Amino acid sequence: MVLGIKKLDVFVLKKFLLIFLGSFFITLFVFIMQFTWRYVNILVGKGLTLDILGEFFWHMALSLVPMSLPLAVLLASLISFGNMGEQLELLAMKSAGVSLLRIMRPVFILVCFLTLSSFYFQNKTAPDAQLHLRTMLWSLKQTSPALEIPEGVFYNGIPGFSLYTTRKDVSTGKLYQLMVYRTDQGFDKAQILVADSGRMVMTEDKLHLLLDVWNGEQFENLRQENIAMQGSCNVSTPYDRETFLYKRFIIDFNSNFEKMDEDQMRSLAMTKDLKQLSEAVDSMNMELDSIGKIYYKETKTRYFTLHESTVETPSANNTTKSKPLPKRKFDDLVEELSPDMRQQAEQAAKSQITLLASETEWRSIITENGDIFIRQHQAQMHEKFSLSLACLFFFLIGAPLGSIIRKGGLGLPTVVSVLIFIVYYIINTSGSKMAKDGSWNMIYGMWISSFILAPIGLYLTYKSNNDSVVFNLDTYTKLFNRILGLKQHRHLSLKEIVINEPDYKKLQDSVVQLKSDIAQYNKQHLLYFIPNYRKVFFSQEESPLLHQINTRAEEIVEELSNSLNYQVVHQLNQMPILYVNPTERPFTSARYNQLCGLFFPVGVILWLRMWRFRIRLKKDLSKMDKTLSELAKLLDEEVAKVSSVKG
Repeated sequence: MVLGIKKLDVFVLKKFLLIFLGSFFITLFVFIMQFTWRYVNILVGKGLTLDILGEFFWHMALSLVPMSLPLAVLLASLISFGNMGEQLELLAMKSAGVSLLRIMRPVFILVCFLTLSSFYFQNKTAPDAQLHLRTMLWSLKQTSPALEIPEGVFYNGIPGFSLYTTRKDVSTGKLYQLMVYRTDQGFDKAQILVADSGRMVMTEDKLHLLLDVWNGEQFENLRQENIAMQGSCNVSTPYDRETFLYKRFIIDFNSNFEKMDEDQMRSLAMTKDLKQLSEAVDSMNMELDSIGKIYYKETKTRYFTLHESTVETPSANNTTKSKPLPKRKFDDLVEELSPDMRQQAEQAAKSQITLLASETEWRSIITENGDIFIRQHQAQMHEKFSLSLACLFFFLIGAPLGSIIRKGGLGLPTVVSVLIFIVYYIINTSGSKMAKDGSWNMIYGMWISSFILAPIGLYLTYKSNNDSVVFNLDTYTKLFNRILGLKQHRHLSLKEIVINEPDYKKLQDSVVQLKSDIAQYNKQHLLYFIPNYRKVFFSQEESPLLHQINTRAEEIVEELSNSLNYQVVHQLNQMPILYVNPTERPFTSARYNQLCGLFFPVGVILWLRMWRFRIRLKKDLSKMDKTLSELAKLLDEEVAKVSSVKG
């Protein structure tokens, strides 16, 4: 033991760390490829240098680390604990008295450290990486594509020019049978150039293109003169024609990668740390509150404030004095207006309402955009915590799941981990989108994936620590068959070695007695008839004879399963498995039966279900009686063999 670390902890950590490193780089590579495929259209054909591509992929990798960590933890924990389970190492540790929780403890401490590291990385490193990445993406979108003029089609990659060439020589760069449409000086001065050959090269500073053409003609439509003469329909359109042996065009074409100012991207939520996000949310809330108060005050003053009308009256000292008009009803004032004045008043009111509606709509757009921006910042704050804790939750799912599956390698664990992560990603993305849209509460939308992962992880940890058969298919099959009442069959096989053979003489009497009990039960119960509703739900009478038949049949099967006679074992497999309780009442509890009987729709369904079981019981008893008859013949033969051997 070194520094409190035991050899068991070192062993488990080695198993986990080696797989975790490989899983992390694999998942990071997968996410990088997915991100690259998403933006491949702005990367291809730009003539980017290796240093620009390297910087782009470096910032991309840094920004994808927080998303890769949870999946890497899930995959590594599944594979490592699956390997230990498959190689019986977990079994050896548990046999020595070490619980699964103790085995998981060193990796759990490591994952807690990874969780804290993930949060620190998202808060410090990831925002800068996102700032550089978003800046480069925007800059790449503005970068002009590299020249790659095809044959036989028009190329429009140069602003203001459209080129067509019949053939090109890759070794010399010459273009043959060249046609150029120039609109760089405007469509009013469009020019057409036709040449036998040409060549286009880039200047050393990559700011201009040099287009050299030989043996050609250039045409320019004289649009102004055409307009002056358009009154005469018989006059042909004049144009300017120039014939040349050699001509050079200098075209402005900046193909250099120019990175935009990063300050333009600092307003994005993903480029800020937790402190900056909190300050931004507070400032935006204050700004929106002040804007809302201003809008409210202006609207109230302009449209919803009633101004009292006054009239000026002369006073005794030859001065005017304002006097408020007496208040009158609105309907009386409208009645006094002439039709023309009333129509003018209605038009003025409609204009004011339309103006108010348009102002309100424009102001609502401003406030809604502000709310969306605030929700984006709040969602980014929650995501820093939820994405970090996902590492811990995925470990609580992966480690116990690996110990339960007991399957290592990159096969089944990889499939299971990818399926779990896809479900998590769908839930997390949907919740995040609903939270950013304002449809859900921010905490609920951003933490719904964690609310689902945490209980599943704790449940799997509890079950695996108690060695519960969570993924035992037979357990769920039996439960499913019991709920639906599906018919089961026996699957007995002939044993190669038997220590104690059955007592065939004693079993003969048991078979005879069982056949007698079946006949007696069939006389006492008319199973094909529908049962009495009151007795089914409100009476607790039981049939001990049916339980006796079932017990005796299972005893005969258990005893004869040790037989070395193949025909006997074959007949045992034909013995039906009886469902005793469902044929008498739906539940063993009298209270449940009475409640179901009182609720008529539920009671009728259970009543008809029990009738179905009774009909099946009648068929099973008939089949059991026939099988017992065949067994009786085989037992007689076995008894005769034993008697002959003894004789």
